[in-house]
Amino acid sequence: VHLVESGGGLVQPGGSLRLSCAASGFTFSTYYMSWVRQAPGKGLEWVSLIWSGGNTAHADSVKGRFTISRDNAENTLYLQMRNLKPEDTAVYYCAKGFGTWAHDYWGQGTQVTVSS
Repeated sequence: VHLVESGGGLVQPGGSLRLSCAASGFTFSTYYMSWVRQAPGKGLEWVSLIWSGGNTAHADSVKGRFTISRDNAENTLYLQMRNLKPEDTAVYYCAKGFGTWAHDYWGQGTQVTVSS
């Protein structure tokens, strides 16, 4: 299993970014996938999840601003982030679902910094 995130960077408050996660080594379309983030000095925070059928869930902190999606033909997971806030600054990881509300593989992460 290999997960590679990309798309992070420095953005001003109110700006947008789209993160991507290229997946390989497993049947991507059959697993739920998540985005999880870790802010400086803090623990892991679950952000968004998408099931194999396409249903989604988002943490209250990002609801209405972030959208998770997937392209099963391209084995790619996305996170569209809008109206970014300084508190969204974190390393963002994509993670492969395992069992019920667990994850067994993670990418290396991509840094998102929201600052003026």
